[in-house]
Formats: sequence, C-alpha cells, structure tokens
Amino acid sequence: MKKKIPKFESEDHERDFWSNQDSSNYIEWGEAKRLSFPNLKPSTRTISVRLPESMLDDLKMLANKKDIPYQSLLKVFLAERIKDELRTKRG
Repeated sequence: MKKKIPKFESEDHERDFWSNQDSSNYIEWGEAKRLSFPNLKPSTRTISVRLPESMLDDLKMLANKKDIPYQSLLKVFLAERIKDELRTKRG
C-alpha cells in the first residue's frame, strides 16, 4: 500500500519534501500517464544582485545589440554557465 501524499503549505514546502523522499513510496509509476503542459511557466523569484556599473553597462550594450532586455540576456548567460558547470562536474 502506497503512502498518502501530504498537503503542502507552499511550493517551497513541497519542494523540500520531495527532495528528501522516494516518490515510489507514494506513486505507482507503472500506472502513470505521460502528460504535456505546454503553457506551464517555471516559478520565479525576484533577487537583487550588485554588479559593478561597468559590467552592467556592458551587459546593457550587448542586450541592446541583440534587441532584448538586459535582464533576459543576464538569465541566458547564467543558464548557459550553470549548464556548462553541471556538465563539467558530471563528466
């Protein structure tokens, strides 16, 4: 018999729960169906990052050349670097 999945107070609590649990104790994966969520957007959190003014100016200049907001370009750069770092640690 599978354990009952608890009700969570927030997405953070649910994330913490599943990071420490084996989902096969709660879900019969053999009965699962594949679903698609094309409009699902990832959760975001606002943060503050202090950057040297020259770095911010350079970022804005590059973003302007690409005709995108500098915050979006910063996210692209971070995502690429994180992906590279994770790949390096695995390989």
